[in-house]
Amino acid sequence: MMEQASPLTRNLLRSGVWFVASVLVLAASSIGLSRLLEAGTPAVSLAIDPLNINALIGDITGDLNETGSDPDLDALAARARGALRFNVADARLYSLLGEIKYRHGEKDEAFEFFDQARKLSKTEIHALQRSIDRSIEVGDLSRAVAEIDTLLRRWPDRFPIIAAGMPAILSNPDGYRAVLAAIKIKAPWRSNLFAALGQDPQGLRAASQLLLDLTGSSSPPTSKELSAVINGYIRQKDYEPAYRLFLFSLSDQERTLGGYIFNGGFEPVRSGKPFDWQVHDRSGLEITFAGSRDVGESDSGAIVRFLNTPVKNAALQQYVELPPGSYRISLTASGRNLKLPKGLFWSIRCADPASEIARFNIPAGTFNRQHLSLDFAIGTSACPMQLLRLETAAIAESWRFRYVGTLVMHKLSIERVSL
Repeated sequence: MMEQASPLTRNLLRSGVWFVASVLVLAASSIGLSRLLEAGTPAVSLAIDPLNINALIGDITGDLNETGSDPDLDALAARARGALRFNVADARLYSLLGEIKYRHGEKDEAFEFFDQARKLSKTEIHALQRSIDRSIEVGDLSRAVAEIDTLLRRWPDRFPIIAAGMPAILSNPDGYRAVLAAIKIKAPWRSNLFAALGQDPQGLRAASQLLLDLTGSSSPPTSKELSAVINGYIRQKDYEPAYRLFLFSLSDQERTLGGYIFNGGFEPVRSGKPFDWQVHDRSGLEITFAGSRDVGESDSGAIVRFLNTPVKNAALQQYVELPPGSYRISLTASGRNLKLPKGLFWSIRCADPASEIARFNIPAGTFNRQHLSLDFAIGTSACPMQLLRLETAAIAESWRFRYVGTLVMHKLSIERVSL
């Protein structure tokens, strides 16, 4: 047909096609640019594409959240209602209208909009947050926790906002039961909950009870969860419940490793709890736990390899609880070509107030299964918790003081002695 048309007609047709194509390309470019700008500058995005619903919602939300000025709520409501004509299934618009009604003081109507938003989208974030607030306000904590679970499954980054209210929820029996039920089925925010409660003095008691109630369930406490709460008690200088919780958490296998020093034979079963061995990453050495069952007798225990570099600060530590009295710390160790220019020693320190009680030096050189011991005492003055640390006296990483060789600590123990 194009070939049969006159030259003038063909030129006009080509011009029309080019014009339509240009318009479509321009429209697509405008939509793309509007989408690009909708998050950072929604007003500019709307000027480019007035039908961009994401930009409209962002612009209205920005006006509502702007501090220092009172937004024109009626004008914002009119804009949101206008957008509803073309976006009747967009839950965010109902949520915005609910927020505007809420700020007008019309709470019943506000929650009608919030409820409609949640019918369209169970995880619409603003409606969900308002619904949580209302459930807590009316004392329906079971529903509040269910809504919190929904929120955090979809929006896990919102946990810090929720965390502040958790101790109050847990202080109520209904709230406690609802939280326990949620974490028993492994709610994805469970580990964050224990981390937050461990940081909050008001939440520690509830956290401990949750851990106890989870014991024996199909989802028992993890070492990470237990450590978060134990460390919380230690930060509060509340050492007795910290140590009790550690002892309670031990498995039957772990109980066989007990004593004033836990796992003094350095079995490779570290849990990371404060009253178990904690190994710190240090660039100048490597520490491995070989234990006594799976390797030759000469290499049993903890193996410390020095890498011909300076070594600063502690490498290995454990909290211990020693009542006032007299004690002996004993170490059976082997050394291979050990060079320790700034010394290597076990220190026993009072955790609070911080002070050194005793220092147990490890010799340099080469030796085989040498038995070393030191007597010390814990005074009657307040020192409810001690810290046992393997460390050096270096205060700067000078290459003049490089540590070389291998230390094997076969057995480390503390026992009470009578003088």
